[in-house]
Amino acid sequence: MDHVAAQDDPKALWGKVRARLRASVPDSTYRLWLEPLELEGVQGETLFLSAPEGIRAWVERRYSSLIREALNGTGLRDVGFGAVSDSHAGDPGDGVELNPSYTFERFVIGDGNRMAHAAALAVAEAPGEAYNPLFLHGHPGLGKTHLLVAIANYLRINATGLSVRYTTAECFTNEFVGALRSAGAEAFKSRYRDLDVLLIDDVQFLEGKQHTEEEFFHTFNALYESGSQLVLSADRLPSELADLEQRLRDRFEWGLTVEVDKPNLNTRLTVLRRLVREAGVEIADNQALAELAERVDANVRQLHGGLTRAIAHASLMAKPLSSELIAEVIPTPSRTPRQTPVEEIQQRVATAFGISRAELVGSTRAATPVRARQVAIFLTRELTDLSLPQIGRLYGGRDHSTVLNSVRRVEAGLAEDSKLSERVAELRSAIHRPASSRP
Repeated sequence: MDHVAAQDDPKALWGKVRARLRASVPDSTYRLWLEPLELEGVQGETLFLSAPEGIRAWVERRYSSLIREALNGTGLRDVGFGAVSDSHAGDPGDGVELNPSYTFERFVIGDGNRMAHAAALAVAEAPGEAYNPLFLHGHPGLGKTHLLVAIANYLRINATGLSVRYTTAECFTNEFVGALRSAGAEAFKSRYRDLDVLLIDDVQFLEGKQHTEEEFFHTFNALYESGSQLVLSADRLPSELADLEQRLRDRFEWGLTVEVDKPNLNTRLTVLRRLVREAGVEIADNQALAELAERVDANVRQLHGGLTRAIAHASLMAKPLSSELIAEVIPTPSRTPRQTPVEEIQQRVATAFGISRAELVGSTRAATPVRARQVAIFLTRELTDLSLPQIGRLYGGRDHSTVLNSVRRVEAGLAEDSKLSERVAELRSAIHRPASSRP
C-alpha cells in the first residue's frame, strides 16, 4: 500500500482513500454505500465525511472500521461524519448548512405540490415582490424543507448580492438562548434583522416559547417593514398553531399560504425512478418500483427510507431488487395507520420488551429500555404525522436530534438484525390489528 502523507492536499488524500475502498469491496457495495460519501475536510488526525441522510446511519455503523483501515499510512487515524469545526465554531455563520441536492431541478412535481413549487420558484426569482410571507404547510416528509433550501440555493447562485439565511425554528431558538447567556443579544438581532431573505423551517417549534416568540415577532416585523422576503414552513396551518401568539399567527397569513400534500402514485414512481437511477441500482423486474410505490404512500421521506431498506436487504442477501423482495421487506400499509395513538405504541412496545411504560419514556440508559425506546420512537415516526419535536416531547422531553438518531439506529438495525426486523414487524401488525381482534 502506497504511503500517503497527512499533510497532502485533503482532496488528493480522499481520492487515494476512495481508491482503496473501491478495491476492498464489491462494485455494488461501493456504488451503493461508499461512492456517495463526500469529503468535508481534515482536522488533526480525523478525516471528516458527509453522507446522504438516507444512508448515513448505515454507513457510519457498518463501514467506519473499513474506512479507518483505508487510512493506514496516511497519518490519519479516525473518521467522522459531519462538518469540520474551526476557530469560528461559536459563530452560526449563515445559518443551517444547505443541502446542495435540494434544488428546484431535483424537486419532483406532482398534483400535491405543484402550487407550492410554483410559489417557491416565484419567490426565488423575485424575493420581496411575489408573495410575502410565503407559508408552506403539510405533514412531515412532503418536501417543505426541500423547497425552502431550493430557494436559498437558487439565490446564492443567481443573486449573490443578497444576504440569505436558512435555518430552523429550533436553531433560531437555540441561537437566541445562547445569545442571551453570552450577552450577545445585539449581535443576534443584527444577524437576523439585516437580511434580504429569511427562511425558517418548522415554525411550530416556537409554540410555547414566550421569549423566543417575542424575539421572532420583532424580527418578522423588522424584515417585513424593510421589504425583505420571509418564507416559513410548519406541519399545519397558521390558524392551527394554537399555542403560538395570535399576533404571530395573523402575520403568517399576511401573504400566501400553500399546502404541500402527499404524493400520488405517479409522483412516487417518478421519485423512485430518480433515486434508483442516481444510485445505479439494477431492478430485477418492472413491477418492483410499482410494488414499493403502492406500499409506501405517506411521504417522500418514507419512500426514500423504504427504498434504502429494500436495497440493504438485497445487498445483504445477495438477491436482486425485485417485487418479491420488496413484498417481503416492506409491509402492506394499513387503511388507517396514521391514526394510531402514541399511548398504544408505547404500551405495546414496553410489553414486548418486558419493561414498564414509565421506563420506556423515562431517563434510564439501561440497554433494554434504550432499545425499546428507539423502536417505539421509530414506530411513532412511521405510524403518526407527528413532527420530530412533537415526538420528543412525548418521550420524556427529548430533543429532535435524539428522536432522529433513534429512527436512524432502528432503520440501520432492520437491515442487519433479523430478530429486530421480526419484532418490529410483529409490533406493527399488532398495532394495526382491528380492535375486535385484539386481546
